[in-house]
Amino acid sequence: MIGWLQGQKVEAWQQGTRQGVVLACAGVGYEVQIAPRHLSEMEHGQNTFILWIHQVQRDDGSSLFGFPERRERDMFRTLIGVSGVGPQMALALLEECQTGELVEAIVQGDLRKLCQAQGVGKRTAERLAVELRTKLAEFSCRDPGMSLGDNGVIDSHQLKDSSLHELQITLGGLGYEDLEIRRAIRAVASGAAIGASDMPESVPTIDDTDAWLRASLRWLSQEAA
Repeated sequence: MIGWLQGQKVEAWQQGTRQGVVLACAGVGYEVQIAPRHLSEMEHGQNTFILWIHQVQRDDGSSLFGFPERRERDMFRTLIGVSGVGPQMALALLEECQTGELVEAIVQGDLRKLCQAQGVGKRTAERLAVELRTKLAEFSCRDPGMSLGDNGVIDSHQLKDSSLHELQITLGGLGYEDLEIRRAIRAVASGAAIGASDMPESVPTIDDTDAWLRASLRWLSQEAA
């Protein structure tokens, strides 16, 4: 299996929505598909490049996917390990988001962000968030100012960790799934849940756990409607 290539770009190529380069390495030209944003970067500056490679072997041939950073290649491999996510969808996700942004979107269950990638629907986005939340801990891309107990759902100064934990337990006891709970809390923290009733409220204060619970339940009831 090919895992790494260093060589000179011979030419760029495009086949439908797929784009890449032919990389000359020791007299052999390797056709490598890369994200469009990386292709744009390779069109300027030096002509010698290093790409971390993921090789897909099929009966009809072999395909190479290249990434300037190993971390991004590893993220690609993590994505295609999810049922229903193939190489093209994984590449679309990495085209839409930088690696850190993608990790954050998956960990926080930001389905809207994930669905911006070409070919990614709501069910696939939910599957990514559910299956990869724990696996992505190794990337450690989240803001250290976020609440670690909830993997960065909200800022720690918005709600104390102990209150946040209590809120999660209460909502879980009412039958809500972990992903639903995190999305609701984040919506309340961002103000997205404000105005859900005839009596608009401000974002709850840090010590008003009951208000956080009411606002979260209101948002969850709207989503279920």
